[in-house]
Amino acid sequence: MELLSRLHLQDKHENKLTSAEFLQIKQTLKHEHELHESDLCSVYLHKLFMLDYRARYIQAKQENTNVPHVRQHKETDDLFATVENISNMSEQTNIHPLDLQMAVFHCSDSFLKQKMVTKLSQCQYALPLLVPDPFTGDIECPLWTFRQIQKTWKKTETKDNKTVVTMKSMSICKAETPMVLCFRLGSLSGSKSQLINTLINDRHSTFFHRNCKGSSKKRLLLDGVAEIAWYCPSGKPTDSFSDCVAFCNLHGDGLTHHKQLQILMDKASVNVVFVPRLDKKHESAAMIKHLIEIPKPLIALIESSDNSVIQLKTGKYVVGLNNRSQSDVSEELKSIIRDIVSAPHESFQLQSMLDSGLRADEHNASCEKGFSSAETIMKMIKSVSVSEDKQKILPCQSQLWHDWSRINKELYHLKGNVEEERSKKLNACQKLREAQCTAYCGELMMDFVHQLSPLYQTERDYFIKWTQILLDDHTMNRLSSILQSYNQKWSEVLDLKKQSEDKERLKTKQAELSSISQDLQSATCGLEHIFREMAQIYEAHKSLDKPAGQGPTDWSKYPELAAELMISGHPMELMDGDAGHVPLTWISGLIDQVKQKLGNKKVFVLSVLGIQSSGKSTMLNAMFRLQFAVSAGRCTRGAFMQLVKLSEDMKGFQWDYILVVDTEGLRALELDENKTIHHDNELATFVVGLGNMTLVNIFGENPSELQDVLQIVVQAFMRMKKVRLSPSCVFVHQNVSDVSASEKNMDGKRKLLEKLDKMVKLAAKEEVCDAKSFSDIIEFDVQKDVKYFAQLWEGSPPMAPPNPGYSECVQDLKSFILEKAKKSPGVTLSEFKTKVGDLWNALLNENFVFSFKNTLEITVYRKLEVQYGNWTWALRSEMLKIEEQLYTRITNGELDHVNLSHLHGEVTKKYEETKLLMSEYFESEEDKDMLIQWRVHHEQKIKDFLGELVQGLQKKLNNVIDQKKASREVEEKKNNLLQKSKKLALELRNNSPDDQELESQFNHVWESWVSELTRGIKPAEKINLEEDQTQVIREHGIELDLMILRKNLKQYKQIAECGDYTEYVAKKHNEGHNIVISAFVKVKKKFLTGRLSHEHQEQIKNLIKDVEKEASELIKQKPVVERGYSSSYLREMCSTVISRIVEFESQWKYLLLKEFKVDLILFVFYRTQRWISDSHSQFIKNNKVRTYLESKKDGYYSVFRSFYEGSSSAVVLAEVICEKLKSSMTEAVCNQTAIDIAGDMRCNVPAFKGNRLNLEKHVLKSLAEKRDFQRYIKYIRDPKTYTETFIREEVETLLQTEEYEDKYNSFFKQKISNIQTQVLHALHEASETTKGNRGDINLWLQEFTGSIKGKLTFGTIDPQSFTDVNNFDFLKEEIEKGLNSISVDLSNLSVDKFKNSRQRPDQILIDQLCDCCWKTCPFCRAVCTNTVKDHTSAKDGGMDHSTPFHRSPSVNGWHYTDTEELSLSFCTTKVAGDGAFRPDPSKRPNWSVPFKQYRTAGPPFDTWSITPDVYQMSYWQWVVCTFQEEIEDHYCLKYVGNGNIPVDWRKVTEDQALKNLEEMYE
Repeated sequence: MELLSRLHLQDKHENKLTSAEFLQIKQTLKHEHELHESDLCSVYLHKLFMLDYRARYIQAKQENTNVPHVRQHKETDDLFATVENISNMSEQTNIHPLDLQMAVFHCSDSFLKQKMVTKLSQCQYALPLLVPDPFTGDIECPLWTFRQIQKTWKKTETKDNKTVVTMKSMSICKAETPMVLCFRLGSLSGSKSQLINTLINDRHSTFFHRNCKGSSKKRLLLDGVAEIAWYCPSGKPTDSFSDCVAFCNLHGDGLTHHKQLQILMDKASVNVVFVPRLDKKHESAAMIKHLIEIPKPLIALIESSDNSVIQLKTGKYVVGLNNRSQSDVSEELKSIIRDIVSAPHESFQLQSMLDSGLRADEHNASCEKGFSSAETIMKMIKSVSVSEDKQKILPCQSQLWHDWSRINKELYHLKGNVEEERSKKLNACQKLREAQCTAYCGELMMDFVHQLSPLYQTERDYFIKWTQILLDDHTMNRLSSILQSYNQKWSEVLDLKKQSEDKERLKTKQAELSSISQDLQSATCGLEHIFREMAQIYEAHKSLDKPAGQGPTDWSKYPELAAELMISGHPMELMDGDAGHVPLTWISGLIDQVKQKLGNKKVFVLSVLGIQSSGKSTMLNAMFRLQFAVSAGRCTRGAFMQLVKLSEDMKGFQWDYILVVDTEGLRALELDENKTIHHDNELATFVVGLGNMTLVNIFGENPSELQDVLQIVVQAFMRMKKVRLSPSCVFVHQNVSDVSASEKNMDGKRKLLEKLDKMVKLAAKEEVCDAKSFSDIIEFDVQKDVKYFAQLWEGSPPMAPPNPGYSECVQDLKSFILEKAKKSPGVTLSEFKTKVGDLWNALLNENFVFSFKNTLEITVYRKLEVQYGNWTWALRSEMLKIEEQLYTRITNGELDHVNLSHLHGEVTKKYEETKLLMSEYFESEEDKDMLIQWRVHHEQKIKDFLGELVQGLQKKLNNVIDQKKASREVEEKKNNLLQKSKKLALELRNNSPDDQELESQFNHVWESWVSELTRGIKPAEKINLEEDQTQVIREHGIELDLMILRKNLKQYKQIAECGDYTEYVAKKHNEGHNIVISAFVKVKKKFLTGRLSHEHQEQIKNLIKDVEKEASELIKQKPVVERGYSSSYLREMCSTVISRIVEFESQWKYLLLKEFKVDLILFVFYRTQRWISDSHSQFIKNNKVRTYLESKKDGYYSVFRSFYEGSSSAVVLAEVICEKLKSSMTEAVCNQTAIDIAGDMRCNVPAFKGNRLNLEKHVLKSLAEKRDFQRYIKYIRDPKTYTETFIREEVETLLQTEEYEDKYNSFFKQKISNIQTQVLHALHEASETTKGNRGDINLWLQEFTGSIKGKLTFGTIDPQSFTDVNNFDFLKEEIEKGLNSISVDLSNLSVDKFKNSRQRPDQILIDQLCDCCWKTCPFCRAVCTNTVKDHTSAKDGGMDHSTPFHRSPSVNGWHYTDTEELSLSFCTTKVAGDGAFRPDPSKRPNWSVPFKQYRTAGPPFDTWSITPDVYQMSYWQWVVCTFQEEIEDHYCLKYVGNGNIPVDWRKVTEDQALKNLEEMYE
């Protein structure tokens, strides 16, 4: 326990060290001179796992390094005595290196022990075979720790006088080899272990010996330990032995470790005993005698003898060691052992140690249960032949998966009728998925999952490890035999080729060779293949929406099981190297489960690229203690990923895990050249895009290989730049002879950079990029980002240990990576999952740059859009409040001009707050590195938005001011009516007329009053628009009969939604005659179908749309509200329409008939008619005195009646004030509530909250639910207008709901209460001020109106009629009574009041939500869903136009040229196909562009992002099938021929269509 305490392992003997503790990324290794004993354990394992064999020699610094001081002595005897005393005084010695190794071994769990022993084997060290327990003394054979060790060697033998070299590769546990047992009897002056090392590798201390660094006599845990090592020949003449030989070394005196010695002697092929001397009296004599008597070969090494080899009898040898060269003795021993093992001898198999009666580490319940479960799996796999195993046992990943992958890739290379082809291929894919569901081997997967699911973690880990070990053994055994058959058959084929006589036999042999080659490909079967099968079972069931829990196993649980293993450090396949495909559904499910268990942790993705067999996996395994498979040849197929946790003591990092992506090598030998180039480019682009950092691994100095790698890598990084991904890279140049030669390395870096720059120039042509150097496409510092690695082996394999210089390079690289990674934010698991899908989907289309959809970037941008909507809404809401305040002031006559600076001043505070919010969002958001590219653009857009708001409000308020000025005369005159009403009431009071007569008298006098007041004022005339329109059209030379005919047909009202414009068109004739197309076709039917092409149809639609927009803008600029209507406005509009038609015809191949001209003019008049009428009505209302006075008649009659009935002036004045208050309070409450309701709806109604994309989704959903074809046509023709209609209808519907009725009432009551409080306060202040100043009614009115005019519109009241009012408390009470009554009335106002209010919630929402981008896709006319109006393109720092809601162009009436066949294909399908289109058929009819390169067609194509999508189309497929007849009738076209609707379209239900809508949105 003292040793364990010194190592700080005292609590680990029971609570073992685990692999998980040492798989984490921890602090950089300390310098050895800084180590304390408490560090030794972790540093030892760290170095060992990095394949640094110097791990065995680490030592802690001594805590007390003071040299003892003693007094001087003159006598020699005193000197000897002093030295002896000092020796006795010395402190405790260093910990023996093998005590450290064995202490760590004893304190580790079985899995960490296994890793230790595997690494010791890789370091060419001897391994513990028999280990005594330091506490109980029990001897254990740690056979489990050997299970992962594979040895490869070349056996040399002579057959038919020929030297034959055979390669062997197998698990060391199953290797049958001779075993040479070495042990000593008694004490020796020399080193036994050192001599044994010369038999195995004279340059490397396989067995630790007394002359090794750090050795000491005091060792605690080594005695009694038996270690074993294997000599593996390389097949060269210099080999010490022609076959593999095991050497076992028993540490300590054999006489004191009798049990171990007996077991080992029984297993040995040769006994090699070291004794100090041959002496019958020596304690070793009996054992020597026994060894000579038994038949087993013996070599006795006598330390006291100086004889050379003496053969006592057959198989019995004596060799002297005294005064002899160790090398001479070593050569003699080798010769003797060669002779012994070349003759018949007993073989040793490590696995046979289980029969020795010892306790084995595998004899524990968990290990045995894991083995038993793995054996069950293996029985099924072994039950089939090599060529059948994957087809029978793992059918889902074999031909079915390969066929699915091939067809899925073909979906991105469609030809001909792409929708029909797409449909066929999707059906084929579905059938393959169904076949997978039916075919999969239920028994195998049931057993595997059953054994995996309920086990405790330890049992599960044993099961997985055993399965992996047994599968590897099985594969290795089969590969060995198949390779032998292959070599034999290949030799036969070569011989037959030389003879060139029997060609039939040659063909037969070649066919047999091909069959063996196929077996070779099928022979590999590892744990990854079982997980691949699980992946395919999951994908098949998931894609078919199979219910969970069905079948032999619950497929829905597979990702969870895999996720648990991935978290525990097991590598998972990311790309299937055999099928060359990424199983996206499986990867998505797997990452989701990892996320569910860990949380959405951030990972730093480190990927690696390099030539095949260049040591990529070895480097990663050494760097991060990973488990990627390594072997010669094709070590890794596809790509694998493994999680490595960042230790909690690592501070300053922004991520939690490194996710390492290991890939197969570039330039695979088994692929032909064309496939290799494509596959390598695909793989490089994929892993470079995934990685936050990519290690580019270069091996050796081969110029052609170097050029190949650089070209692939440069192209991958160039693609990343073009799609705005910015990974970093580090070049690792392995197998460099002298990594310390700085001058040579500087020259190497210079040459590398020159090659990179050259590759960039070559790749730039292919990728259409203007980069000229490597630094143009990626941030790269050649001085820092190029690392040179020493060669891996220190000598020649298979006996060479790893080069310590290699381990140092690995450590330096790891530190460099972590230092760079510290600055990286990493990506979340969700983002990584999305990135995998984006990259792979783009690669499927081959044209990566055009096809790449950066979902992460899009997601971040959509969040930004939501924030942008919030920022603009905050400004709009503030401007609405400012509008209400200024409107009140204008109406009250307090403001007669509004300038921009004043409005900017009012909104400055809110603008500054908004800018601060923007700044915080861009700087603190977790995606700030991605957001930065849009910051300047959005800051400018907010500034522009505010400018538009301010200018719009200025114009609006100045119009109000103009109206106020126009009505000022009426305001002045109406005050006289109050006095006249009072006078009349007093005159009639004495006559006592009844109510009817009283009202009659008032009406009579009222008429005379109004006539008097309006004398001299010219009344505003009503207008007759229909008559004016007819006159204007006739003035422009159009016959009256034609106009009347077109008007009666009413066809002009739907001209914008017309399906076919053919009847409006005539063909230009060479002789100047115009022929109507429909008639022309009857003659030339073969050449023309009688219908305009869809390009020409679109041109007419655009003309109509543009003309309507221009005319609408023109009329709305006219001051109709201020000055009234004029027929000249219609003339100007009509002239504009005609001039646009003439301009259009001059550039068009056809003529437009007069019918079109008339219909278009009537359409424009029809669309502007309501605005003109409403505006002129407002003008009349604002300027017609009689109309205004008549509207006030009831109010004056009420005052008149009050005076007549004898009410006091105070009561009447209270009525007048309350009447004004009621009107102004109603207006204020409605307007303010409208603003609040709009704000509430924007925040809470699903359709209105979020971004423009969200609104579009709800519009499309509403259209589907209403099932109204005419609505679809309106939406397709004018999406903005229809969206406005949708918002109005949605608001109106919402206002009728109980929820919004409650909200409406709540808002109303709150506003009424606030205003009532303000009015009461004004009453109190006015009364108190007037009484305090002893003022009259003039002062009271002045104070009262002054207090409320800032909140309410309140006209003037003439005080002359109320000079007798002096009881202001009474007046206040009367007004308060009236105010209560007003509040009750207002509380009962209906929602319909909004319809006539100045502010309406629907219009507020329209102004906000429709102030966005309305550009349409150049292929299908789907609307861009960007929230920002006039957003710039990606190349200018913004975002390209995009939408997920692309549609079939047939709904627009597009059809194939010269046919009646509707065009069915989605543009998202076309850009995945191999077809082409004509961007400008009218001007450049022969110019075509491949759909995959649509951006090269220039504007508007180059600003649209249309990514291939062969799946997300159900919504518009459902629309086409649901409204097929209506579409055909509307456009007079048919879904036939090339436009024939695929069968699977008709299977889409409405529910599926709506679900697809959600999927497209997500």
